[in-house]
Amino acid sequence: MKSFLTSWLIMTIAAAVMVAVTPGMTPVGEPPILGIAVFALFMALINASIKPIVHLIALPFAILSLGLVTLIINWLFMRLASWLAVSLFGVGVFVHGFWWSVLGSLVLTIVAGIVGSILDQ
Repeated sequence: MKSFLTSWLIMTIAAAVMVAVTPGMTPVGEPPILGIAVFALFMALINASIKPIVHLIALPFAILSLGLVTLIINWLFMRLASWLAVSLFGVGVFVHGFWWSVLGSLVLTIVAGIVGSILDQ
């Protein structure tokens, strides 16, 4: 449980930086950090549960497409997390398009890696 809470904290920090840096991501809700935290919660849940299975199933296609399938999977997971957060709680992060989610995914990965290394995760 402690590991998941740490993962959620890391994802929240990374999502906050992603929303601040990427103009194609808009926080929904008041205060904005609440929407970002709920979005990060769903991203952490997706990353812990279904993402490894989907990446394993899509591995042959990812190899054939030189990783482009991974971009589509990440976009779908960001859209899913956004949709779940907004539809269930009325707060979240709205992703304005595919390329913004690709850029946001890159920012999210880099910042999460840096924060995770600082927190020794």
